[in-house]
Amino acid sequence: MIDFKKIPREKGYYLAGFADGEGSFMVVVRKREDYKIPWKISVCFNVSQKDRLILSQFKRYLQCGTLRMREDGIWYYEVNNFRAIVENVIPFFEKYRFLSSKKKNDFRIFKQIVKMIEKNEHLTEDGIKKILSLRKKLNVNCKKTKYGEEEIIKYMERKRGSSETIRQTLQSQ
Repeated sequence: MIDFKKIPREKGYYLAGFADGEGSFMVVVRKREDYKIPWKISVCFNVSQKDRLILSQFKRYLQCGTLRMREDGIWYYEVNNFRAIVENVIPFFEKYRFLSSKKKNDFRIFKQIVKMIEKNEHLTEDGIKKILSLRKKLNVNCKKTKYGEEEIIKYMERKRGSSETIRQTLQSQ
């Protein structure tokens, strides 16, 4: 949990402003054959920049996340631990608010998805569909995701269909 008393007001607003322009709230979908519904849904906040110093301030004041350098020399700060998102990242940006309507909207959607995950809705097919629908609105101008909404839904339906066929076959025997 963040101790807001340890964050100088000007640092908090500076970091929020920096994230307003350079940060991203993301929903990551990974294929997991060992899951009942074969998709793992997780959330992530990140910022990338050439200057490591600014990103180290995020790590210091949000008290979570990792700081790494990519192969192209760009540094990135990333928080993908769910508890850290809930207890540190969201409270930080609720206190030090964004100015742009785009980032405010992304943050609102991101929080909605986090709440759904807290309620375990990401473990149901309907929940995944709702999350995917919200994800489409999040960071609209970002690069294409690895797994698109249609591909994920079709895959779930095929999996459900094949397990339903097996169940019906076993019942008829």
